[in-house]
Amino acid sequence: MRPKVSIREALEDPRLLGNVLAGPTWFAWRVILIAAMGEPLNEDERAIFRQLTGREKEPLERVDELWGVVGRRGGKTRSVATLATYLAGFCDYSKMLAIGERGLVLCIAQNQRQAAVAFSYAAGIFRSVPALEQLIERETADTLALRNGIDLEVRAASFRGLRGVTAVAVIADEAAFWAVDGSVNPDSEILNAVRPSLATTRGPLLVISSPHARRGEVWATYRRHFGMPGDPRVLVLQGASTTMNPSLPQSVVDRAIERDPAAASAEYLAQFRVDLEPFVSREVAEAAVDTGVFERPFISGIAYHAFVDPSGGSHDSMTCGIAHAEKRVLVLDAIREFRPPFSPEAVVADIAELLRCYHLTNVTGDRYGGEWPRESFSRHGVTYLLSERTRSELYQALLPELNSRNVALLDNQRLLAQLCCLERRTSRGGRDLIDHGPGNSDDLINSGAGALLLALPAIAQDTDIGGMISVDDGEYAGQFHRVTPGWGLPRGGW
Repeated sequence: MRPKVSIREALEDPRLLGNVLAGPTWFAWRVILIAAMGEPLNEDERAIFRQLTGREKEPLERVDELWGVVGRRGGKTRSVATLATYLAGFCDYSKMLAIGERGLVLCIAQNQRQAAVAFSYAAGIFRSVPALEQLIERETADTLALRNGIDLEVRAASFRGLRGVTAVAVIADEAAFWAVDGSVNPDSEILNAVRPSLATTRGPLLVISSPHARRGEVWATYRRHFGMPGDPRVLVLQGASTTMNPSLPQSVVDRAIERDPAAASAEYLAQFRVDLEPFVSREVAEAAVDTGVFERPFISGIAYHAFVDPSGGSHDSMTCGIAHAEKRVLVLDAIREFRPPFSPEAVVADIAELLRCYHLTNVTGDRYGGEWPRESFSRHGVTYLLSERTRSELYQALLPELNSRNVALLDNQRLLAQLCCLERRTSRGGRDLIDHGPGNSDDLINSGAGALLLALPAIAQDTDIGGMISVDDGEYAGQFHRVTPGWGLPRGGW
């Protein structure tokens, strides 16, 4: 990469980027961008650099990664979009790109819509600066093609969809809210997928986010590299919203702190939340999985229980779990997910058919949709019962069973990921609340947990004779059933 003009010159020249981050309110961001590009700072700039990074002086070499832990409305997306615009429009990559190869400025986020925010800023800068506008060759909703062989492009954050490209810069927006370890698409795998794409161009990875829980790649990088002990080629800054954007009214921050101090400390003060922690460790969750068992067949004489998480078919999945108890083990037999968009009535029919396979005529669920679930299931001969527990209470009741290894889950990676991504937070009243984190979902584990806990009362009725299960269930009383091989039993408590 060979800059045609220094970034300081570009940010000071109104014919270039001088009007993009102009004025005293953008001073802190200009300092960070100049330092990130390896250019020297003056004493006034160095003072704010120390405050934001915990380092005594600027790196004096281009950084490989810039991580911004910044409060909301702190200008982070617009600022890194400006840096990406500079890298795309004012730097030469001709010696680093093969003939016919195009370099990419990738804007990635949890979803395409979020990623488009940074892209829109960058595209707007190109259209508003005459020196850059003449570089535009073609523009679509998610791509800006430049005459110098560089494309700006929007993509959703997926470690499978980001391989095989050559990037000159990657913007990772709100990365603290991406799914973390335990997900099928974790933040670590996404970032590991894009780093090699920057290797030949020496372009930077630009990760920006408001902080969230003390886990994930944003937290791990902050712990390793913020301040003096950090890698000089990995620059981490931490700035409150009003520090990075002095034009933000302090009254906005004060009211947020009054409403919810824990949330506001992250949203506006850029502090990682201490009131959030993982609900269950991945080791405990994985220990509950019966590897290679995807669904268990119906067995006569077993008392099965079903739980459904309804959905209207537009946004969330609709799921159903079926479980039973064997001695001290809660066994998940089936779990089904219907992803949107779908017809709710058609899905209810499919779930009713699944229930018939396990000889069930009732299903339990929450109060979603008022009378709709009850009426829909009744048309298929199924009674819809209301759950006595909230989803948070379901998870709380499931935890001791998981820790005691009294749960046998199916080999379903989405179910496992949702279990691992549950978060425990303490409310202002001191109550523990358990729910999925931002950007995640819990439809599958909600149905699974509900079905497993419905089976819990049956444990006290079972008796164990020589590794066989006695079931007191009408015409099947006194019959015995061996545990099916491959179920991963026995577990704790036997």
